[in-house]
Amino acid sequence: MSQRTFAIVKPNAVRSALVGEILRRYETARLKIVGAKLVHASREKVAGFYAEHEGRPFFPGLVDFMSSGPILVLALEGDNAIADVRALNGATDPAKAAPGTIRHAFGPTMGSNVVHSSDSPESAAREISYWFSADELFSYAQKSSVADV
Repeated sequence: MSQRTFAIVKPNAVRSALVGEILRRYETARLKIVGAKLVHASREKVAGFYAEHEGRPFFPGLVDFMSSGPILVLALEGDNAIADVRALNGATDPAKAAPGTIRHAFGPTMGSNVVHSSDSPESAAREISYWFSADELFSYAQKSSVADV
């Protein structure tokens, strides 16, 4: 079943030139990029996005980190997109992430684990609408090669 999900390539991954590799992994898994934009989010925007964590000890550091530089926000679409992106990303703690996952390969610590993704259809809908307007999301047929165009 086709569904949409949301992902963020975090500031440390953008600064480390990992955007292309992360996008390649998503696209190779047959996920379509239906929305993408590079933003330098304000502290207020980040705090609003992570509002469910407000009051937790890690919240101030999370807001500092996520507003420290540009992030790439993504809307992705595919069969079982939510589960597929979470599997590609790996466990939140890179030390516990399976070999071959994005976080295992590139995430230095749990607090700077290079990517974020939605964990449910409800959070995907909320997170996509938080960062994208309807006219910034696209539908198109995904081809298997450039020759199929």
